[in-house]
Amino acid sequence: MRSLWIADKPLVLASKSESRQALLRAAGIPFEAAPAEIDERAVAGLVEPPDGAAIASCLAQTKALAIARRYPGRLVLGADQTLALGGEIFSKPPTLLAAKEQLGRLSGRTHSLHSAICLAQDDRILFKAAPQAKLTMRPLGQDFITLYVEVAGFDILASVGAYQLEGLGVHLFDKVEGDHSTILGLPLIELLAFLRRHGSLAS
Repeated sequence: MRSLWIADKPLVLASKSESRQALLRAAGIPFEAAPAEIDERAVAGLVEPPDGAAIASCLAQTKALAIARRYPGRLVLGADQTLALGGEIFSKPPTLLAAKEQLGRLSGRTHSLHSAICLAQDDRILFKAAPQAKLTMRPLGQDFITLYVEVAGFDILASVGAYQLEGLGVHLFDKVEGDHSTILGLPLIELLAFLRRHGSLAS
């Protein structure tokens, strides 16, 4: 069976994210998942001053390099995403109660999603990008937030901001500005453009 992927070995994805894996599959990119187990809070804490794009880029790079050391010669993709509301950086909520609190703070306001990718091979960084999207959440009443969290369930704890736009999270927004794959945490336009230049994808 013919494929647009022309590299001799699959990409290595340094992530266990189901949405990132689904995006790669949909784009016809063969990959092996090798999640990077790093202390994300410790790595993020090294970025001064705190900045959404810089933190996402640092985390993506750390993940890519950590896994590249285990897969000599292979092309490794690290990715991460941060949510910034003004100068405040949001993390994944640890509980449903925390998710409700986050949604209350995002209600009626515009926030930024920074989705960073880093491609590494051995100890070299080949490519980095960190595009952003802007999302405006509609004003939400507390009763609706409670209902949404109850219906959406624990899946929302896997995303910054406590929503998944590809699912029930779409009910939360008035306006979305940005590439869909960037919002889902893996900016495909930038990634595919590099892979074509690199000779891993047909062009």
